[in-house]
Amino acid sequence: MATRGTNEEAFINSIVGPGTFFRGHVELRGLLRIDGDFSGSIRTDGRVIVGKSGRADCAIEAGTVVIGGLFRGEILAYEKVVLLSSCVVLGSVAAPRLIVEEGVLFSGRCRITGSAETLVTSAERGKRKKSLLLETVRRREHSAAARGSAERAVTADTVEPERMEPTLAGAGAGPKRDAEPWNG
Repeated sequence: MATRGTNEEAFINSIVGPGTFFRGHVELRGLLRIDGDFSGSIRTDGRVIVGKSGRADCAIEAGTVVIGGLFRGEILAYEKVVLLSSCVVLGSVAAPRLIVEEGVLFSGRCRITGSAETLVTSAERGKRKKSLLLETVRRREHSAAARGSAERAVTADTVEPERMEPTLAGAGAGPKRDAEPWNG
C-alpha cells in the first residue's frame, strides 16, 4: 500500500468526534482521527490517530497509526506505529517501526519487521484473521446487548432474599429457611 505525500496528509479527512459512537467499516484515503468511540475496521493508505479521549475496538490497516487513548484489536501499519504515554493497547501490533513513549500500557503481541514488504505478505494471510476479529466484535456486542436486556428483566421482577435463621437444634445443625427466630 503506497503512502501519499505529507502535504496531503496534513488535513484530517474524517473524524469520529467526542461523544460519537461509530460502528462499521471505514475505507478512506488520508487521515482519520478518533476522539469518540469506534468499533469495526479501518483501512487507509494514510494515518489513523486515536486521540487521548478516543476508544477504538477494531482492526486497523494503515500507513501510520498513532494511539493516544484506549485501543483493543489489531494494528497493521506499513510505515510505523506510535504509542503515546497516555495510551492503553490490548491486542497485536505489526509494523516495520514501533515508537513507544514512557508510561504506555501494552498487553498483547508485537511484531516489528524492519520492512514493509514483509508485512504485505503477512497482510494477505491476516485478512482472514481480521474477518474473524470483526465477527468476534459483533458477537461480543450482541451478547452484551442480550445481557443488558436480561438484567433489566430480572431487576423488573422484585425478588425477596431468603431469610436464614439458626435452628432450634443448636450448633452444627446448619441454617433453616424461613424459621421463626428462637426467643429462648
